[in-house]
Formats: sequence, C-alpha cells, structure tokens
Amino acid sequence: MEPYNQKLVYSTNHNRTLVIMAKAPRPGLVKTRLAPSLSTLAVTALYRCLLEDTVALAKSLTGVEVAVICPESDKAELALLLGDSVRVVAQTGQGLAEGLVSVFAQFTAPRPPEGTGVEHSGVKVNPQRVIAFNSDSPHLSPSVLENAFQALATCDLVVGPTYDGGYYLVGAKVAHPTLFENDGMGTSSALERLLARAQALQLSSALTEPFYDIDVVEDLIRLAPELALAPARAPRTAAWLAELGKSIKQSSGKAEQ
Repeated sequence: MEPYNQKLVYSTNHNRTLVIMAKAPRPGLVKTRLAPSLSTLAVTALYRCLLEDTVALAKSLTGVEVAVICPESDKAELALLLGDSVRVVAQTGQGLAEGLVSVFAQFTAPRPPEGTGVEHSGVKVNPQRVIAFNSDSPHLSPSVLENAFQALATCDLVVGPTYDGGYYLVGAKVAHPTLFENDGMGTSSALERLLARAQALQLSSALTEPFYDIDVVEDLIRLAPELALAPARAPRTAAWLAELGKSIKQSSGKAEQ
C-alpha cells in the first residue's frame, strides 16, 4: 500500500465531515504522559490550546462540516468552551476505540438534501466522507486533510500513520463496527493491527503522510521551533510554548540524566 499523494482536487460539495476526538480540559485527565515533566495546570492549559487550535485548523477548510466527539460526561463542558463554533456530540461507550466506532456510526449515515423535506429512505445522496483525527494536531497541514478526503473518493479507508506505530487520522464512508476491535490503541502495533483488520474486512486502504502527535515532552521540543517559525499555524499553542519553552527543555534534560 502506497501513501496517497495524488494531486489535490478540492471538492466543491459538502459531503465531507471532520470529527475531532476530544476530552474536556480537566486537570489530571488530559495528556497524562506529560505529567512527569510539567505541572498539572500547565498540561491542562496546553491541552486547551491544542484543542482550540485544532478546531481552528478544521474550520479553515472549505466545504467541510466540523464536529467534536467526546465522552458523554464531557459534552456540556466542551460545548460551553467551544460555543457555537462547532457541533459537540457524545460518543457511545468509553475509550478511543468506542469513540471511533461512534464517529462513523453517527456521521456516515446518508442525509437528504437540506430544505427538500424528503426522508432518508429512497433518497440518493453522495456518500458522506468522514475523517476523525486527534485534538492535539493543530500543526497538521491542511493539505494532509484535503488529501485524506480525496483518497476516500477511490478507497474505503484512509489512515494517517504516526512515527511511533500508531495513527493520528482515520477516514471512511461507511461504518465498520468491528474495524477498531483489539487494535492495540496507544501501542506501537496500533497501525499494523488496524490495517490487518481492514484487509480482513476486504477494505481498500490508503495512507496519508506520516506525522507526530503530542504525547511526551520530546514532542513539544520538536514542535516548538516549528511554531516559532510559523506561529500563525497554531497561535494559542505557539504562545504557550513561547512562555514555557525554557522549562520544557529543562524538564527534558533532567529526564535524560
């Protein structure tokens, strides 16, 4: 399977949905792998910056519906935080795997044209291309998301691999409830297991460009110079990094000793 690098052809229709997998920014419950290096309050503030910048990234694409999916217990808090800027929906079940199942169950259902008053039954509509991605991805290039949507024009599944063996993005046009079963999320074999299950389901797949998300302090050290050169890509996160950059480097140095 080769990475999907076809020349971009921007869609002019609105059968495209970006769904951000998120949590409410609560102390001690987000980005816990950063806890050994940073204070709980600093990590919580960082996550809020990442989330708000990721929402802004998603909204920068044209012809795309943007939504946030989260645990039921987080829905009210996230709706208050994000206001009317995006739709916030609750997932069914617990954990990331159940969240992904919920994304495609809720957003890939065909919808009739607005204003027609026609019910779903018997209405021919274009398949809804749905992409779910992480809330810690404000530094992702919009072209990667556009390429992912374009890949779904010819493939059943599109996946964005991370350098550590996981994935930061997954897209489909149809719900496949068993696709995310036993895929070892959060491990170095997550991508391999997902692609193996897709093959078992006889789904054609494409890969986007490899990328990194923000899990540990080394990821922040990698991100800081990128946003220092182009802070407009993720202005809230860039400001947070500029303020705490020195302490991050000191924390990394102590961890290596």
